[in-house]
Amino acid sequence: MNKRYVRRFNVYISEIGFGGWQLANPLWGSMTYEEGIELVRAAYEKGINFFDTAPGYSNGLSERIIGEALKDVRENVFINTKFGHNALGETDFSEEAIERSINESLQRLQTTYIDSVILHNPPREILEGKTKHEEEFQRIKRMGKIRGYGVSIDTLEELELVLSNWDVDVIEILFNIMHQSPKYLFDKVKERGILLAIKVPLDSGWLTGKYNSNSKFEGIRARWSQDVILKRAMIVDKIKAIVKDEDLVKYAIGFILSFDAVTTVITGVKNIQQLETNIKASEFKLSDELKRELERLYEEEIKPLNLPW
Repeated sequence: MNKRYVRRFNVYISEIGFGGWQLANPLWGSMTYEEGIELVRAAYEKGINFFDTAPGYSNGLSERIIGEALKDVRENVFINTKFGHNALGETDFSEEAIERSINESLQRLQTTYIDSVILHNPPREILEGKTKHEEEFQRIKRMGKIRGYGVSIDTLEELELVLSNWDVDVIEILFNIMHQSPKYLFDKVKERGILLAIKVPLDSGWLTGKYNSNSKFEGIRARWSQDVILKRAMIVDKIKAIVKDEDLVKYAIGFILSFDAVTTVITGVKNIQQLETNIKASEFKLSDELKRELERLYEEEIKPLNLPW
């Protein structure tokens, strides 16, 4: 597993990160608590040292699984959790709730510190720096309960707000072949030594190449309208024509890792096979020619569609 250096933390992070959203989560199919622990441990044994979770994932079960699976190797891993949506399914971004949420995460994760805690898609006024959230995170960081803090966001506009108003250690952002606009500010992220984690790298499965215009979706993927499905299917066909391959995973991950500002690609997996596929994909080096073609496709045909996530 290749690793990338992060100046803010003085650590090396695996290019593939483990996404904890799917652990014991009914929205992503069935997975037991024990199966989750087995999967997390397998990821660690295969070289992954970045684990992403949140209190709101499976009502706290994701944090519990990761904590149990990694408690014996705690010093060897980087755990990133979130703030804003709690284990009861409630949303609370108040400054007063930050330390309480962190204390609860510490308990579920069975650890005395968390490497980073990030705001989980916070309201705009927080990103604009109009609140005291950063001061509170800095206070808790000085206490030693967390080693860093940051944000999980979705858009270029939000990234611009964060870089203008915050001094974060971690940025987690939606970025993939279908959603490329954040790259316009990647140089600024790199200059600051920020850990840049990429979420939704496979566009919720579309960039595996397995979906088409006739695919049927359930769970969280049922969010797409038929119009969006048709547009995505059209783009996937064009990507396949560019790379001359039906299986797109290695190209999707390779595209993201071709940007040196990126630290890690957070992949959500449901079994060992998917885990191994993603790890193997990280070894693939995308050619400059293919990268240019995929960037051209985005600028000319994908960007004008303004696809929702």
